[in-house]
Amino acid sequence: MIPDKQYFKISEVCEITGLKQHVLRYWESEFKRFIRPRRARSKQRLYRKADIENIVRINKLLKEDGLTIAGAKKVLGEGWTGKSRNEQEIVDKVKEELYRLKRFLDEGH
Repeated sequence: MIPDKQYFKISEVCEITGLKQHVLRYWESEFKRFIRPRRARSKQRLYRKADIENIVRINKLLKEDGLTIAGAKKVLGEGWTGKSRNEQEIVDKVKEELYRLKRFLDEGH
């Protein structure tokens, strides 16, 4: 659970997410659209609650769902669904079959 406050220091984000600081900094460079901490006058990173929620999503995609960084970027770019990779594969197969069936029916069969 993420505490209800406006900004979090990187050490607090590490404590909440269980990730190391260097991982957060790397993900910040890879997922620029989704992790955008502000900078304090002291140049310290200040993460918002939305940043932390995105970090948790990215962690799930990479660690639990087994996606690569490129795969996670693709999923996030298309809108995160919260589905596991298996669930997403099933949804994709069902969609593909429905499109095939629609084409078949449109051809007058």
